[in-house]
Amino acid sequence: MTPLVSLRRLVREGRSDAPGQVVDTLGRIGLVGYGVVHVLVAWLALAVAFGIPDAPPDPQGAVATIADTPGGTLALALLAVGLIAFALWQVTAAAIGFRWVRGGERLRKRSGAVAKSIATGGLAVLIVDSLVDHGPARQTTAQSLAAGLLALPAGRLLLGTVAVVILVLAGMMTYTGVRRTFMGDLDVRRLGRTARRAIEWLGVLGHLSRALALAVIGLLAGGAALWADPDRAGGLDAALYALGATWLGAWLLIVVAVGFGAFGLFCVADAATRRA
Repeated sequence: MTPLVSLRRLVREGRSDAPGQVVDTLGRIGLVGYGVVHVLVAWLALAVAFGIPDAPPDPQGAVATIADTPGGTLALALLAVGLIAFALWQVTAAAIGFRWVRGGERLRKRSGAVAKSIATGGLAVLIVDSLVDHGPARQTTAQSLAAGLLALPAGRLLLGTVAVVILVLAGMMTYTGVRRTFMGDLDVRRLGRTARRAIEWLGVLGHLSRALALAVIGLLAGGAALWADPDRAGGLDAALYALGATWLGAWLLIVVAVGFGAFGLFCVADAATRRA
């Protein structure tokens, strides 16, 4: 029996596209932890909106917040394992999953699974780095990444391409939120109408808020490429600060923070009902 055939059999026999029950269970734990990270980012963003000095409103700040709690190291270790399992689950889904849709919709969902695997795998790397160093999580800044790309031949073109890819991902996330296609990845048949609607609206708010933040990150990267200035690039924290600096000010930042919190809660429901 070839590895691919064995993988397909594991997926068919399980409750999801995860390659086996162990990966399924650990992946769901990781997805809950992913939601907790988003809730913490939302909390840190609200602190920024109200002018309260705190950790940066990004995954690095959230990881540091967890590390400072009793049992934080153990929680981060479990979260890292869960996130790696979920990333593996999404790689499998991208390769052979989403059997209930066809054509362009399957391609879009599989592309989204690749993006999820990169996002959760990247957060796992950040957490492992924090645990290995026994200190605050270190993360290569967006400015450093931009500077590295700009130093390469055709660096501005490369960075511009990265910006376009980020904006495309933001567009895909917007489509997912508006069309509510994420509900097709969940098994909510046993839930009542109120519960289904609550999950749906948490997902809509969460996906649109994340899409807005991701779009700002893409625009920052595009500006860095256009002016060949790596200092113009920025990660999630820079994107949220930029939103707070608009004419809507703190109110827009509060709305986005609430959306991130909604996505965190959605992740918990996602972990309980996900089939892809």
